[in-house]
Amino acid sequence: MDHSSVAPVTVDTGLVVDVAPPARKTKKPSRGGWSSAIFIIFVEVAERFAYYGLVGNLITYLMKELGQPMAAAAQNVNIWVGVSSLFPVAGALVADSYLGRFRTILISSIIYFMGMILMTFSVSIVPRHNREAVFFMALYILAIGEGGHKPCVQTFAADQFDEDLPEEKMAKSSFFNWWYMGIVVGATAGIFFVIYIQDNVGWTEGALVLAAAVAIALAVFLMGSKRYRRQDPTGSPFAQVAHVVVAAVKKRRLQEAGNGRDLCYVDTNARDGAHKDGSRARARSLARTSQLRFLEKAMIVDSIDQSSKARDPWRLCSLNQVEEVKLVFRLVPIWLACIMFAVVQSQGHTFFVKQGGTMNRSIGGSHFQIPAASLQGFLGLTILAATLAYDRLFVPVARRITGHPSGIPMLHRIGIGLFVSIINMAVSGCIEAWRVRTAVEHGLRDNPKAIVPISVWWLLPPYMLCGISDAFTIVGLQELFYDQVPEAMRSMGAAAYISVVGVGSFVSSGIIAIVQAITAGNGDKWLGDNLNTAHLDRYYWVLAGLSAINLCIYLLIARGFEYKKLEDDDEMIQLGEKQISVKDDV
Repeated sequence: MDHSSVAPVTVDTGLVVDVAPPARKTKKPSRGGWSSAIFIIFVEVAERFAYYGLVGNLITYLMKELGQPMAAAAQNVNIWVGVSSLFPVAGALVADSYLGRFRTILISSIIYFMGMILMTFSVSIVPRHNREAVFFMALYILAIGEGGHKPCVQTFAADQFDEDLPEEKMAKSSFFNWWYMGIVVGATAGIFFVIYIQDNVGWTEGALVLAAAVAIALAVFLMGSKRYRRQDPTGSPFAQVAHVVVAAVKKRRLQEAGNGRDLCYVDTNARDGAHKDGSRARARSLARTSQLRFLEKAMIVDSIDQSSKARDPWRLCSLNQVEEVKLVFRLVPIWLACIMFAVVQSQGHTFFVKQGGTMNRSIGGSHFQIPAASLQGFLGLTILAATLAYDRLFVPVARRITGHPSGIPMLHRIGIGLFVSIINMAVSGCIEAWRVRTAVEHGLRDNPKAIVPISVWWLLPPYMLCGISDAFTIVGLQELFYDQVPEAMRSMGAAAYISVVGVGSFVSSGIIAIVQAITAGNGDKWLGDNLNTAHLDRYYWVLAGLSAINLCIYLLIARGFEYKKLEDDDEMIQLGEKQISVKDDV
């Protein structure tokens, strides 16, 4: 909205105003920092170890131990993974609205441990006729624990760094890199170590290892409990969004004052707060931004507001409230633009594995065959190397050039990962086309179980490109959805970035169904059971094309994105030529 072209509205507010007190000076708190975050990181490493140690081989247990058909087993795995990706939204809502992050993590970790104990019983002492029911009960108890754990642990760990201290602000940016390396270490160890125990020792021993890891992590988390910075829950984040939207709709016909400095409600109680450890929380007043101006209607004081003895939150909102809702709405297009990235990444544990099963998997001249699924471990190793190089080599150099604390902005980092994912699909398409040509040249076209004389190590480039793009985009999303959401909604922000992966897997299934339906009409399915007669390479090129279109859309969104802007604590809302703040009880 152009402020210079609207007619001014003169409003006699009759409101009682006080000059806002000066901002309190804060001392460096004695809690938080790396000494606190390290305890929380260990919890996440152990949880990722347990999760991937289970999900990496879950389909094998369902088929071999519970006797389920392959299609039913795959469906059960997908449903469980999907549910585990959706529960974090509910967990974040509970944490931000009622329990706070510390208590949510504690309760969810206990639930997770109980699920692991029940799973250990189900694979060992539970009678076979009851084993499947008990196993699935344990599985979904774990999903509930995941729901409270995933959105809160990373956010709670990042909360240990004070953004108002320059050294801790820089440490927080580095923290997201080390955090992601930690969870990759846990996941990779689970894939290599636990799956080996399950296949070669026994499922009971494997379940005991997983339960022990969760128990140790819970004990370590409690050891650091006196050192943590904690923040109180602030109420339902959805209610705040609803207040602003409803108020803006009610006042949609009102006009702003000609000078663009409208009288609006200012919540002085929110300008300074306290953590549970007794330290003061520095004011985080958001500056006014130029996007989504319609929402600013919620700040205008009309005749009904003037005559009210108390503020109606469904009619009158503060500048801070409006800007916080703007933050949420600005992130939605970014979230949508990253779903295609998750579609590409999902190929790593589906078609890449199936390709590997048709290739020469012997190491050297030995008879040992490397399992095709084990190549997923190299994805984790690539993420570790890429993230370490990014944090220790790229960021210091880029920081000197750009002056940016993180080296490059978060959206730039995400965009680089999206670009690499396009290259990944192009490379994967070329490798698959070569594999099919080789199968045809050796007369193996009609033999789906034949081993094509191409080394499985040719799949390393796609896996490594997956790891590189992951290190850029996923870590960038973690930092973006922590930094750019309102502070009271950071658990919900973590749940939002986690849901990208879950929604991406569902979209991937939808694309497969569409491709199969279209190609089946021509009598030549691209994704048939026999990869030697299928056209998986064409499917990869379709994903590359969709990803390229998606990247163009992302660049347009990122170009117009406004990062969060904060005002100085001493700055107050202007009314005409006066500096005033409005009391909460007017």
